[in-house]
Amino acid sequence: MIASLKRKERAWATQRRYHKTLAFIAQTMPAPASILDMGTPNAFSKIMQEKGYTVKNTQGEDFDENPEVLADASVDAVTSFEVCEHLINPMGALRAIKAKRLFISVPLRLWFSKAYRNKNDRWDQHYHEFEDWQFDWLLEKAGWEIVRSEKWKNPILTPGIRPLLRAFTNRYYIIEARRK
Repeated sequence: MIASLKRKERAWATQRRYHKTLAFIAQTMPAPASILDMGTPNAFSKIMQEKGYTVKNTQGEDFDENPEVLADASVDAVTSFEVCEHLINPMGALRAIKAKRLFISVPLRLWFSKAYRNKNDRWDQHYHEFEDWQFDWLLEKAGWEIVRSEKWKNPILTPGIRPLLRAFTNRYYIIEARRK
């Protein structure tokens, strides 16, 4: 019973994040637009395609080792949703992007929780969890100008102190940036 509720809660939170992310993109880059999405094909890249965007995904490359896979200048934008926190050095990947626009989001660092780590999957852990000013600075140093940004909370319904804190603390940070 509890496991079923947790799955439903995660699904609700994910759908909410997808809705907010799509609305953020569509505000200044409506479909049809061509997108290079950092990461293998996923549920959100399929949603973008269903909404009329042309989406190409990367194929699971290690962006720390091979940032050049992001150098496709023929796309209207690159999207990166919850990817940079997994990279040891996101600077190389951000500099390698040749598209003129970037839509990117990261989870924000939570003062009451340690960085996420799945000990059974080395790709499913966060090397970084950023504060907004840190991520802004990273983007600026990588040659991007921030056009706009937004933060939102990720409330969960499970009882407890941390879930209560999540109802009042921003968790996600999304940015639209353009090449300087």
